Amino acid sequence: MVTHFPFLSYILTIVFFLTTLPQSYSQKNDSYSICSQSFSCGTLTDLSYPFWGGNRPHFCGSDGFKLTCMDNQTTSVQVGSQKFNVLNINQTASTMRMVRTDLVYDSCSSNFTNTSLSASPFSFLPTVQNVTIFYECPSENSIVGNTFTCQNDSNKHAFYVVNGTQLQQFPGLLNCGVSVRVQVSRSVVWDSEGGVGALKKALDQGFDVQYDAKWSSQCTACKESGGACGTNENDSTQFSCYCLGGTHGSACPSHKSRTMNRVLKLVLGFVATGIGLPLIAVIICRNKAMLWKIILTQFGKIKRNDRDIEAFLASQGPLSLKRYSFSDVKKITDSFKVKLGEGGYGSVYKGKLLDGSFVAVKLLNESKGNGEEFINEVASIGKTSHVNVVTLLGFCLEGNRKALVYEFMSKGSLEKYIHNKATETTPSLSWDNLYQIAIGIARGLEYLHKGCNTRILHFDIKPHNILLDETYSPKISDFGLAKLSTRDNSIVSMSNARGTVGYVAPEVWNKSFGGVSHKSDVYSYGMMLLEMVGGQKNINVEASRSSEIYFPHLVIYKKLELGNELGLDGIMSTDENEIAKRMTMVGLWCIQTIPSHRPTISRVIDMLEGSMDSLEMPPKPVLCSPPRSTTEFSTTSNSLNSV
Repeated sequence: MVTHFPFLSYILTIVFFLTTLPQSYSQKNDSYSICSQSFSCGTLTDLSYPFWGGNRPHFCGSDGFKLTCMDNQTTSVQVGSQKFNVLNINQTASTMRMVRTDLVYDSCSSNFTNTSLSASPFSFLPTVQNVTIFYECPSENSIVGNTFTCQNDSNKHAFYVVNGTQLQQFPGLLNCGVSVRVQVSRSVVWDSEGGVGALKKALDQGFDVQYDAKWSSQCTACKESGGACGTNENDSTQFSCYCLGGTHGSACPSHKSRTMNRVLKLVLGFVATGIGLPLIAVIICRNKAMLWKIILTQFGKIKRNDRDIEAFLASQGPLSLKRYSFSDVKKITDSFKVKLGEGGYGSVYKGKLLDGSFVAVKLLNESKGNGEEFINEVASIGKTSHVNVVTLLGFCLEGNRKALVYEFMSKGSLEKYIHNKATETTPSLSWDNLYQIAIGIARGLEYLHKGCNTRILHFDIKPHNILLDETYSPKISDFGLAKLSTRDNSIVSMSNARGTVGYVAPEVWNKSFGGVSHKSDVYSYGMMLLEMVGGQKNINVEASRSSEIYFPHLVIYKKLELGNELGLDGIMSTDENEIAKRMTMVGLWCIQTIPSHRPTISRVIDMLEGSMDSLEMPPKPVLCSPPRSTTEFSTTSNSLNSV
């Protein structure tokens, strides 16, 4: 029979493999499906292992990391007998910012205990300083500046000292009824007048802790094998790696994929005969989930993240973007012949469409499998249209091959015009050119902040991401780090800092400076303005510390304060000096440390275009920057322009 009907040998072999594979291969692993997804809690988003809570079950996290989620308002964690509000979580650096819940509304806590992290996975960072609060003190020991009375009893006097510096000066504090040691951030600027207001402000800003990441190597190995991290459902002290085919101790085994490939080859060989399709359909129905996963895994056509991207594209409704196949992209770029630039997310190539127009094609790295860059670009500029925002013409999404097609900007990036001396290929820009470019960039940002149905925050404004067309008109590009928010929501939440050191606003990397908002883009814009005026980078890469700003902001500020000429390179006319002065003053307003002290981008345009007499002298900025060793920053440096 087999001799006369060779296809039956295929059928029998396939039936054997499909019926003898472990049942877990053909069943969906619900634990994997649940734990592989990130979750939100309170105001925090994009959270994952070891955290759990809310709708996320315990087996997707680890002991000690349960979060309590209060709608879209607060996130808290219990440490021993104390409860803390969680202001921020940086999973890349394994740090959290917390504040004692009992001290949020009243500095006179009824829980007279020191802040303790003992028997927990958390420990204080060196960025923390101690504050000792003395309650029920005799009034004669009160010192103006650091004394206050409790709201619930005005007869009870309290006194606080920072780092114990005043304890020896006032031995009478030992007569106080009770003392409590709490922690605040070292970045706190204490009000000279002191009082309960200064203490409350310091307590509300919280303090930073690092959590024990002893499981990180296990989780990394698990994720690299295609699994999702969690703990054993029956023993929460044991790490588990949840895989599509079942649960394992440390990583998803590789032998399953080899077995699946053997089955797939048999199936394809059978289908190639063109016969017996009804019978194979019956067999597939029994194990259709497993077989479908095998096919998708083998060909890499639709990974889980790619299905998410496809779902995202469908949710956007009709897009005015053309979808290209990868073969189309190769034809457009002449097999990637002319490379324009390279960055963290991929390379950019020059291309030419059938109508003869030039384009820039960004080919995303396959290693960036999460598709964040792709989604950010399409979501942010896929439906935008503004003369000062680069136009996205189309995209390619074909398995793990992703590409974005933009309009071509013939003059390249602003960076090479302000950092390089004039050459035959890169002529110098006049002060009027720089002034008009500054206004154009501001108008583009205003459109992103106010002109769209959804507010778009760029988070990576810098000269490299400003492209110039043939008339030197600027366009904002590279939205890989962009974040969307509703127009009525001024503060956005972020699990990780993002941006480029030298341009990133203080509040993005340290929440004690304030909330992250559209004012963060204003800060980056201000740093870029000062760079345009000075023609030098904001960060000296050879400096021993990243806080050593290369551009002399304070020197320039002093000259402005005294009414002196700026003394920049080259001979400047009166009009040119006024342009430089105007751009410098606006830039200094934009880089104010506290976000609320900065102007909106609409106000920036008014300041650039208005009367010089109405432009007030900005306060002296307090310059600061994150450590250069900080790893939590996402950076991009792609070019969509000509070399």
